[in-house]
Amino acid sequence: MFIEPLSSSNQRKGWIEVVCGSMFSGKTEELIRRLKRAKIANRQVEIFKPAVDVRYDEVDVVSHDSNSIRSTPITHSENILLMSEGIEVVGIDEAQFMDMELPHVCEKLAKRGVRVIIAGLDMDFEGKPFGPIPSLLAIADYITKVHAICVQCGDIAHFSYRTTADKNRILLGEKDSYEPRCRSCFYK
Repeated sequence: MFIEPLSSSNQRKGWIEVVCGSMFSGKTEELIRRLKRAKIANRQVEIFKPAVDVRYDEVDVVSHDSNSIRSTPITHSENILLMSEGIEVVGIDEAQFMDMELPHVCEKLAKRGVRVIIAGLDMDFEGKPFGPIPSLLAIADYITKVHAICVQCGDIAHFSYRTTADKNRILLGEKDSYEPRCRSCFYK
């Protein structure tokens, strides 16, 4: 039996979307919203998160507003390639905690025709680029930067200010450890 190959006009096209911003800016909310809409459209969807992120749930991706969606925790980004065969939309939360191979993995997925939606912090608590996010921003087809509200002055917040003395780059926390701040209040 002859199967006609897909022409460029009917081949599924993949792309990479990045949703980034500070803590409490709604990154995970936006990721969940996009993934739920893809499910409504009857797309095959798979969601991944770093296994180290167990703040709200060991398996589910959960926003600060308690919205959630089932996910698969992973220890290395290459696992996404193994677990996404036949998937049309891949979501990745807390991408700043992933390894530096993530941009390469996302490129492979997009070339396969997969829509890849990534959410993560673009800067760490010191205001420095965080993990693979800068590289993902460079290769993304679509970028959404979301903002929180500065708890000090009420302006737009771009930074995640750490309220504890812990200097480790990775500190899983929420309102007990971080607050959103604008540039001016962050550097005061």
